[in-house]
Amino acid sequence: MDKINILIIEDTPEEATALQEVLEENNYNVVGIANTYQEALSLFYKLPIDIVIIDVFLDGNPDGITFAETISTIPDTLKPFVFLTSSIDRQIFERAKLTKPYSFLLKPFNGLETLYAIEMALEKFYDQSNVFINDHQDTIISECYLFIKKKNALNKVKISDIIYIDVEDRYCNIITKQEKFVIQISLGKIKELLCSKTFVQTHRKYIVNTNTIEKIILEDNLLILEGNHQVTFSGKYKETIKSFTILK
Repeated sequence: MDKINILIIEDTPEEATALQEVLEENNYNVVGIANTYQEALSLFYKLPIDIVIIDVFLDGNPDGITFAETISTIPDTLKPFVFLTSSIDRQIFERAKLTKPYSFLLKPFNGLETLYAIEMALEKFYDQSNVFINDHQDTIISECYLFIKKKNALNKVKISDIIYIDVEDRYCNIITKQEKFVIQISLGKIKELLCSKTFVQTHRKYIVNTNTIEKIILEDNLLILEGNHQVTFSGKYKETIKSFTILK
């Protein structure tokens, strides 16, 4: 499991440090702090980043907006970003709004408000139709990752790290190489969102990542998975298992 990687663009050291402390206390990973436009661009294209928090003014100039305008011109590298500013200038706000930020926060920043803004930005960026909510956890599904809320932070889970999914009514236990997550989502919905070539249903309650299968015991209807996990496959799905390429 990876933490959400955040780039901070802030030219006031005290504010950058305070923001970093709030984020790291809530299980986010601050991968870099930039205090100029050029440094921000350099870090943005060099580091693994999931979301950016941008101070509108850097050294008295609205270079934070310029940064957002720059990254917005390249869709393939675009990441969600949140503006943070002490400016109440309407023209500045209108220019910033054109870059399509996911939130616009006023200084002095509020820790809880900032955490909520990060969650909302990730949800919007990865398409809100793929967000599942219960009382304890939120889940965002993108092409390569699940972003699963646990306590006060979103955890980034590589889909390739999922070993299997144990489904019970509208809840799923997602078993990964590192830990277990529980989310509210139906079997049908989770099957829609995962690659059918990699994730196959082997039983009415199991979906298995075929890349993690280490042994198939046909006579016992049993699959041995990475980490010594064991799941069964029922007669209904036995043909699916037999269809795997087997060398004899």
